[in-house]
Amino acid sequence: MTNHEDGKLRVTPRSQKDMNRPWLRCLRGLCLLVGLCVLAGVSGFSQPPPAQPQEGSAPASGTAPPTPEQEQPLAGDWGPELLYGILNSPNEEAQYTLLRATFAAGPAIIPQLVEALKDDRTAEYAAQSLAFIGGQQALDLLWKLLSDPRDLNLQRFTYGALAEYDSPQAIDVLFDVINKSDDEPDRTLTETAVIALTVHSNAQLLPRLREAENKLQDVVIRDDLDNARAVIEARAKYLASPDGKRAGGSVESAVRTYFIPALEMPPPPEAPRVPPTNKVIAKAAPAPPPAQPPVKPPVSVEIRDVTLSPDKNRALARVVFEVPTAMAFYDIVLQKHSGDWTIASVWLGPEAEKPQPAATRPATEPGPR
Repeated sequence: MTNHEDGKLRVTPRSQKDMNRPWLRCLRGLCLLVGLCVLAGVSGFSQPPPAQPQEGSAPASGTAPPTPEQEQPLAGDWGPELLYGILNSPNEEAQYTLLRATFAAGPAIIPQLVEALKDDRTAEYAAQSLAFIGGQQALDLLWKLLSDPRDLNLQRFTYGALAEYDSPQAIDVLFDVINKSDDEPDRTLTETAVIALTVHSNAQLLPRLREAENKLQDVVIRDDLDNARAVIEARAKYLASPDGKRAGGSVESAVRTYFIPALEMPPPPEAPRVPPTNKVIAKAAPAPPPAQPPVKPPVSVEIRDVTLSPDKNRALARVVFEVPTAMAFYDIVLQKHSGDWTIASVWLGPEAEKPQPAATRPATEPGPR
């Protein structure tokens, strides 16, 4: 997730005229179903130490096949120089490929990520990877980043990861970040908290979002909260509709539901009313104009690739959101629940403005007269 400086392009799927508004920061957190994981408590997470493998007798002859523990990378095998070179590659695909490979390795690579957190050069990569991998062990490590003394802006990964938990404790933590945003010089922390809240389709969050918006002075965050309410309300209505209830539980369906406020068609234009005539003698009333079909918004959502976790119950999708003037890349983490894929967290990647055709000029400029 990159820092967003004032004036940088914002890809806003709410409408084309809002392309320069920061609504995309809220749509980054726009999400799917309400039935996500329930977190028993945010603070005080604990994880029992992993059981030590018991030593057994060696086979009578031959070499014993490697056990799963032996196949896992050793905690001391750490190459910060190599990773730092990849992370600083001008090719953004190299950075994403590294994150995708780490996600595919799953929890087994967490010991290496712990070491990476200690190195300022790779701490951001490690925090992002932990947020992607998820689970109790990763969340425990991310929670410690809230008190990290380094000025590396790592806290945002903790807040983004809390999107996966629909508990009152997690929601209270995110609202606490939002309510203190006037005193927070780094807007990315607050923006991440807003995104995390909008991952849920919980209409009960709307009053608290409105209350927070009325208290804050920062106009950018106020705009984010206003758009967050619109996103949550629109998706909640969709999920309550017949189409929303019929939506499947595939990765594609989950991603589409996430972007549904941008993808749903606008209502068809109303036909102009024909004023009544006083006399209709020997003259038929004019026929109403033919109804125009609804115009589909020029928005496209494409899933470029999907990486599965080792247990196949978690997925990392690279999604491209595109409008006529700009495009944005998303890293969307999904979790499988009861056979259905649901959105766990959403992370905005690179944003780019699309080249536009030059204004048409006359072939010959008229000369002075």
